[in-house]
Amino acid sequence: MGHFCGLCLELRDDAGHFARLTTNYDALALSVLVEAQQGDDADSRNAGPCALRGMRRQRVAIGGGPRLAAAASLVLASAKIRDHVEDGDGFAAKPGARGIAGLTADRLRAKATAIGDSIDLDTASLFAVIEGQREIEADCGTGTPLTAVTAPTEAATAELFAHAAFIGGRPENADAFRTAGAAFGRLAHLLDAADDFEEDAERGAWNPLAVTGSTIVDARTLAKGALADMKRALDSAVIVDATLTELLLDRYARHAFSKTFGTTCASSRRSDHRHDHRRPRYDDHEYGSRRRGFWAGLCSFAVLACTCQMCCAEHYNDPWTGQPRQGCCRDCCDCCECECCQCCQCCGDSEGDGGCCSGCDCPCSCD
Repeated sequence: MGHFCGLCLELRDDAGHFARLTTNYDALALSVLVEAQQGDDADSRNAGPCALRGMRRQRVAIGGGPRLAAAASLVLASAKIRDHVEDGDGFAAKPGARGIAGLTADRLRAKATAIGDSIDLDTASLFAVIEGQREIEADCGTGTPLTAVTAPTEAATAELFAHAAFIGGRPENADAFRTAGAAFGRLAHLLDAADDFEEDAERGAWNPLAVTGSTIVDARTLAKGALADMKRALDSAVIVDATLTELLLDRYARHAFSKTFGTTCASSRRSDHRHDHRRPRYDDHEYGSRRRGFWAGLCSFAVLACTCQMCCAEHYNDPWTGQPRQGCCRDCCDCCECECCQCCQCCGDSEGDGGCCSGCDCPCSCD
């Protein structure tokens, strides 16, 4: 919560209240990485009561970590809005909204550049890499490797992670963090592709799995490899306090993987749902009929944020798409601690990444 609030307040102070809507949960990893290298020397301050956390006070992260996370959030938000403008879809498809959306994207880009300059982050190269995604997508077709589609995301996150090493005062960690960042970017891209598959199919939107003819097994294999690569890279880095990095970039990352692709033991009980590998499942959630427009979604976002559901709830529905989400600060999956999974301790991981239950063939379900 300290990193989440630190990012939110950094966006407010450097880019205005509107920019707080661009808060990106994945960007929290950057702030966490910076603090993990500094330990007790990391900067923080006491923040006053806030409606977004139930009017409670909070010790929040400050300095280069939240600033790097804020720059990343603004870069991603600007690129996403610009993508909607170029494609003429989403809220940019509304009458009169395209021009406003374009101005918003430009404003967020300028703010990202200003924050980036304050921490010596080259945002121009990040925008160039992200904008190259459009050309790659245009050239994609059946048989194109998924790794070709995820390459821009990997490159951008790799540079952001590497910069966290310099901000944290550990330049020797740059190579390890760059490798971890590339793996993180690949994992995030594949999870989004699988999660959005059905919604994209309904809207006729571009989806890398559908366009390249890849199966969910292909995506799962690549994602599993990314998890292993990220863990190895972070284990090789010099980290003073690995508590949060292990929670967010290992335990929670594996939980997100299991929620999207399922565990080996869980999928053995739901094999009838997994035969169609081109169509990921969502544990009986149907959200396509609950899509909202931009302003209705914004109102719903405000309600969810002010009631702390977005940070503390076990489950809530995305304010715009209705897609099932989970609070970023909720108690993560306790798969390794449940009695059901004690049988998995002797199973090991047949693929060598050590993930809980990922190589287990016991009849229990850890979802």
